[in-house]
Amino acid sequence: MSADGRVFAVRTAFIRGVEAAPVTVEVSMSGGIPGIALVGMADSGVLEARGRIRCALRSAGYEIPRASITVNLAPGDMRKSGSGFDLPIAVAILAASHQIPADGLDGCLIVGELGLDGSVCPVRGEVAYQLLARDRALTLATAPSDAHVPLDGVACGTIAHIGALRLGVPRALGAPRAATACAARGAEPDYADVIGQEVAKRGLAIAAAGGLGLLMVGSPGAGKSMLAERMTSILPTIDERERQEALCIHSVRGEPVEGLLAGRRPFRSPHHSISAAGLAGGGRPVAPGEISLAHGGVLYLDELAEFPSSVLQTLRQPMESGRIRIVRAEGAYTFPARFQLLAASNPCPCGHLGDREVACTCPPAAVERYRAKLSGPLADRIDLCIDVARPDPELIVRGAQGACSADLRAQVERGRAFTAWRTHRSRPAAEGSAEGIEGAVAAFGLDEGAGQTLVRIARTGKLTARGIVRVCRIARTVADMAESERVRREHVLEASMFRGRTADER
Repeated sequence: MSADGRVFAVRTAFIRGVEAAPVTVEVSMSGGIPGIALVGMADSGVLEARGRIRCALRSAGYEIPRASITVNLAPGDMRKSGSGFDLPIAVAILAASHQIPADGLDGCLIVGELGLDGSVCPVRGEVAYQLLARDRALTLATAPSDAHVPLDGVACGTIAHIGALRLGVPRALGAPRAATACAARGAEPDYADVIGQEVAKRGLAIAAAGGLGLLMVGSPGAGKSMLAERMTSILPTIDERERQEALCIHSVRGEPVEGLLAGRRPFRSPHHSISAAGLAGGGRPVAPGEISLAHGGVLYLDELAEFPSSVLQTLRQPMESGRIRIVRAEGAYTFPARFQLLAASNPCPCGHLGDREVACTCPPAAVERYRAKLSGPLADRIDLCIDVARPDPELIVRGAQGACSADLRAQVERGRAFTAWRTHRSRPAAEGSAEGIEGAVAAFGLDEGAGQTLVRIARTGKLTARGIVRVCRIARTVADMAESERVRREHVLEASMFRGRTADER
């Protein structure tokens, strides 16, 4: 922007949801009682900038103008929050009072918090600010940070102390420090460490290949968490778009980004005491929740039956659309939320129902109440359900070897590649719209033998239409992993093994 007498303006932004919203800081100086007045719907956190700016300017050797300073944050119809306004307000005051050169400020997006000694501190959401700067062809001027994420096509510079502004903002900018990608993909936990759970590994590979939800039911200590924690090691490499969205979300929340920079997908495992706002997003100001932090990766819900039903129901929309939309009085917020859902639960309150070695101590009524917690609309969106039993101690003592992550990842990538080829070749009808046996055969490509097998399984298991579609969806994924255009009998039989104990009768 341009200076006009005692008025000056610079560009900045603040975080709104997971995006950076542009703001213009306008400073006007006039006669009257000396002081700084902030207008433009600034919240209490922004108003605190006045004290920090005074101390920082004094510490850096600048003069505090003895004038009535009015600072306007435009546009005035959006509530502003965050501490990133400190640096742009200070720059605008110094430029308006002719204490620093104004040259080159038109091409800068300035964001940063000030320390009382004049140092510039980083703020959350640097990736979002970079994306805004790139869209507007501006240079991002912010504080140096060890968590800086370099993005293509973005010009960035850092200011460590406002004392350097005497040279002008463009000349004061230094090179940013890039975050270190310290964790290589090979350092991820490997499924080779999990012994005696080959059927469960196969189920996880099918879920990964088809993007299907999976529930593991088993006694405590059976290895459910170990299996879930290694899920990211068999998922395909995250694509650039998902990676950039995940980086933006983690940056806004102040979460570490080293794993994402190394190519690792996010893995989130919230405790069952989490609130609906903590899981789906919310608060004041509105921030993304755990399901958005799991975007592009895995969301693992351990002890699923212990989560409040009201919290679990917030997962229904993002599981279908891949996004979560939160509406508040000040507006609507949309966060990315495309994740692989894994869940685990004990079979009963004591955890030993069906255990071969430890007897269950729960009364039947308690078991029924516990299982009822796993039913409902969310359960209909979990495709696979597998029983996880404690492995044979002899296998652990002998150090037996099973399928490793590299082998399972090869199966997953082969299945996804074949799915993409088949879908592009045939353009089938929407799989989720199939109704009954005939619709399932047409939509999923079952051959005659597979259709007859499906009829027998449906009659024996008393499957509903939803249950039939669930079996077909799993069988289609199994067939794709075998690179088969038609779903055959053996694929349906394997799929029926993973449909769960009573998943379709709920």
